[in-house]
Amino acid sequence: MKQILQTIAYRILYGIVYIVSLLPMTFLYAVASFAFFLSYHVVGYRKSVVIQNISRSFPDMRYGEIRCVVKKFYTCFTAYFAEILKSISAPAKVLDKKIRFENLELIDRHMNAGRNVIACLGHCGNWEMLNFMPYKLRHDMYAVYKPLRSGIMNRLMIKLRSRFGMKLIPDKSVTRHILTQKSSSAVYLFLADQCPRIKEDKYKFKLLNQETYIFSGMEKLARISRSTVIYLHITQLSKGSYKVTCIPVCSDAESTNEREISQKYVDLLTENIKEEPYSWLWTHKRWKR
Repeated sequence: MKQILQTIAYRILYGIVYIVSLLPMTFLYAVASFAFFLSYHVVGYRKSVVIQNISRSFPDMRYGEIRCVVKKFYTCFTAYFAEILKSISAPAKVLDKKIRFENLELIDRHMNAGRNVIACLGHCGNWEMLNFMPYKLRHDMYAVYKPLRSGIMNRLMIKLRSRFGMKLIPDKSVTRHILTQKSSSAVYLFLADQCPRIKEDKYKFKLLNQETYIFSGMEKLARISRSTVIYLHITQLSKGSYKVTCIPVCSDAESTNEREISQKYVDLLTENIKEEPYSWLWTHKRWKR
């Protein structure tokens, strides 16, 4: 009975979300503007965390500059939700004009050679729009994710992210999956810039002027599976339009030294954030004191 009720609740929720996604983009952006007003001016959602994170990351910034970055962050952050909602029903040809991919041939070259490709990135720009990426590739693509506690919300998330062929794989299952799928190669998407549960001192790096623990799993998995590693550099071209550039990290992870891949990832992530400091997920308590 519980499973039946959850299925009904899921279908109702998905129906509501889908109907909302059919609304004009101008209306959704208007709702996002109201959400910005509430989150920035009224509620102040994690505002102290955002200000503290940006201040420590850019110690040379003046208060006025920090204030501008913080305000623009909340403006973009709320707009992202409107764009994600719209992507639920937007035709592929519309999204194809909104998301520009560069250097995808880098992935094709390594995949055609029989290698898995690990695509790492940070929470920059509207990273959820990468759910459209399988539409542009001729290869299987998996997004590594942490399942949500709510079965209904987890099912909804999988549904929304898999619209264009993205396959979701739980973080605890990815190692076994890659090592057992030796007959075929695929692309594996890793968001690796959150604070890991297990902190290893040898995987502690300097990120934005602060000592930062980085997930070691992405590098370790790349090395044992002899995967190619690339970084997906996301920038915003205009409101609702993004560019995703594939940047090589290494062609064969097995031949790299320990920490080499993670260090390159940190360097590329730093460049990505500095290029558009307002686009990173500053609400995350990345550096707990």
